[in-house]
Amino acid sequence: MNSIGGYFELELRQGEHYHPNALQLNTARNCLEYILRARRYQKVYIPYYTCEVILEPINKLQVSYEFYPINHKLEPVNDYKLSGNEAFLYTNYFGLKQDTVRKLANSYGKNLIVDSSQAFYAKPIEGTDTFYSARKFFGVPDGAYLYTDQYLDETFAQDISYTRMLHLCKRIDRGAEFGYDDFKRNDGLLSNQPIKKMSKLTAQILKSIDYYSVKEKRRANYLYLANRLGSRNRLSFDLTDEDVPMVYPFWGGQENLKLLFIQHKIFVATYWSNVLEWLKEEDGYEKQLTNDLAPLPIDQRLNINNLDKICSVISTAMTAKLR
Repeated sequence: MNSIGGYFELELRQGEHYHPNALQLNTARNCLEYILRARRYQKVYIPYYTCEVILEPINKLQVSYEFYPINHKLEPVNDYKLSGNEAFLYTNYFGLKQDTVRKLANSYGKNLIVDSSQAFYAKPIEGTDTFYSARKFFGVPDGAYLYTDQYLDETFAQDISYTRMLHLCKRIDRGAEFGYDDFKRNDGLLSNQPIKKMSKLTAQILKSIDYYSVKEKRRANYLYLANRLGSRNRLSFDLTDEDVPMVYPFWGGQENLKLLFIQHKIFVATYWSNVLEWLKEEDGYEKQLTNDLAPLPIDQRLNINNLDKICSVISTAMTAKLR
């Protein structure tokens, strides 16, 4: 029963989910666990170039797995003939590979699993299991969406998120550096969680977001960086009308670029350090991506001045390299 009167809660706009017809769960990795359990897969093919948390549900369920390589277009190098109990997992990298997702769906049908953690706005393909991570795009502590037509006959408890909000609140009051340890702590708290329904708090925050505005801002920021940096970038992607990128993936060949970014308070992630361990004994394109790729922020908080600062740091790094 809801209380009447008294003090106010956090006040948020009453809107709608962007994925209203999806299952609302607590984490993306638990969406994958849901799929593996519902489909009863015994083996899954996963890319070398992916986050290590993907292995959490795979190992938990003792599902066999095999790594596969990708090429310079971030597409699978090889084709695989799958049996009915095998799945092929593909990442919609940076929210820019929806065309590849469609091709793989034609090839693998229901045996394809699409990891859209980096592609929140990408539309699911009918009959293809697809999952999304909300916190890669928005200020929430957790939350994920899953599209599937194979359901588990189970009832899941609802997650509770208010204890995992400190890094989000601290960043507003004190700045990113003051909340980073709390951010990492929250990451740790999401490990080895059972499948749960999305928390009421996370759901309410997600229903308060102006998704159209965020979409347009991200696309505009991406195109601005592509225009400024495209000639220096070893990677090239065609931005379709439906693509909403998570970052601008920049590979310019400058040494110590990420260190220079940190000195200018520009925070750029590494995707993904675990790849170096997985490919320790062999060379691979994925190693180069992990070491050299700078996923530049383009999110809805950034303005032109912010983007110009990013470009200026890259120009400084390139000038130093030419000396």
